[in-house]
Amino acid sequence: MFSRFSRIIKYSHISTMIVVALISFIVDFGSVGKVRETGSRVTIFVNGTAVGVIDDAGKVEELVIRARKRLAKESDGLTLINCDIRTNTKTDVFNKIDDDETVVNNIYKVFSENVFKTKEPVYEVKINEFTVNLRTAKEVHQLLIRAKQQYDETDDFTVDLVLDPTRELNVLTTAVAKSGEIEDTEVELFPKAGVPDKVDRIFATALNQDVSQFHFGVKDLDFGENVEVVQAYADPEKISTLDEAINLVTKEKEKSKIYEVVAGDSLSVIADKNNTTIENLIALNPGTITSAKSLIRPGDEIKVNSPEPELSVVRTEEVYYEENYNKPIEYVNNDDWFTNESRVIREPVEGFRKVVADVTYRNNNEESREIIYEDVVVDAVAKVVERGTKVPPTYLKPISGGRMSSGFGKRKAPKRGASTYHKGIDWATPVGTAVYASSGGTVVRAGWGSGYGNVVMIQHPDGKETRYGHLSKVLVKVGQQVGQGQKIALSGNTGVSTGPHIHFEILVNGVQVNPLKYLQ
Repeated sequence: MFSRFSRIIKYSHISTMIVVALISFIVDFGSVGKVRETGSRVTIFVNGTAVGVIDDAGKVEELVIRARKRLAKESDGLTLINCDIRTNTKTDVFNKIDDDETVVNNIYKVFSENVFKTKEPVYEVKINEFTVNLRTAKEVHQLLIRAKQQYDETDDFTVDLVLDPTRELNVLTTAVAKSGEIEDTEVELFPKAGVPDKVDRIFATALNQDVSQFHFGVKDLDFGENVEVVQAYADPEKISTLDEAINLVTKEKEKSKIYEVVAGDSLSVIADKNNTTIENLIALNPGTITSAKSLIRPGDEIKVNSPEPELSVVRTEEVYYEENYNKPIEYVNNDDWFTNESRVIREPVEGFRKVVADVTYRNNNEESREIIYEDVVVDAVAKVVERGTKVPPTYLKPISGGRMSSGFGKRKAPKRGASTYHKGIDWATPVGTAVYASSGGTVVRAGWGSGYGNVVMIQHPDGKETRYGHLSKVLVKVGQQVGQGQKIALSGNTGVSTGPHIHFEILVNGVQVNPLKYLQ
């Protein structure tokens, strides 16, 4: 089939080449055809060189075409020439007239001296934005065979080139088909993986059914990219040998692509799937992945770099394997708990099964796995987890602006009576700055608080508490419900204080923790 279509292209090429060769010059005929006076003498100049004198300006184009044809016959390629043709007409009956053959020879000679590029006919193979040029149709066929051969060592699939029905011009594309049923597929395939002989008998016993319904090995194979083959012209230095083309097309290179996160993915799993590292994922996704612990969800799209050839091969294999397996986790929702609360109701029990599956690979990377038969020897028991459904509250900085003047933890006491272990964060800010509730909750304290001066304390739904100290004015009352961002006080300099500021604490189970770990 390939040779038939290559002949179609070849015949169309020959006729096209002749036509193109005839129009491949840049010609300025000047005053050709304008003078046909009795006794006129027309001198023809090619690139400034006089090539002959004729008596009829209308013959100039004919003589130039004859010289072109002679030059075109000497090359299989497309010849480009720097060419400027002009004429000079005088009425001079004594000027010698040259015969047509002499003029054609002279034009041909100048043309030959001004050839600046000869392009050769090639078969251009285009794969997405990548192209490679080969001299013969046979080399194109060999290139495609070699590309699929590393995933089809027994040549169970054939590659043909067919006319692309979606294109108006003569453009070829690939068609990959199975060459025939494989004999003794099971015996051929599995000994390589250490499976004993008598494979069909073993499978029949292991699967408890007739193994003939399965066809282990490669079921389907095709190229992962659209391939277009057209005939064109190229500079000799841009034409590859077959070995060079095979290396260009099949050698793996780092390529950037978008990966959609699926259930069960983690950064390490995604890195393994794409033959890369977590560090590379972080570097490629600075806005979404900041560390190895960054949260990802199914449906998220992240950029990955993975080594891939220019022409990928997608294949589906039917395989048999035995494995320990776990059932998916079963969840029991608790609407009274936050989403960060959970407990295990039942621990899982691992099962054991024998499986026949269709596994799809892109090159050597698994893309999907569909179980078409399983024989469960030991049934797995799913893990059961009770989990909350309420979104936990978030915590925001309680003021706008301000300068952090003291962090959480050990410090030198700023004045007598102050603690050497700071249990919150201080932001220096002018007296009267608005103080907002870091999160929504119930006011449990509002008033004087010894060293805190005027203080507000809020209890939050997740059990945490926030404390706001050294206030100049309290704007809420005990028992009042406040929302996140609601104005609750004004900053001040009351209690044991070294200057105007707001003191802020977050307490977990009644113990102060570093607020910076919780602030959004």
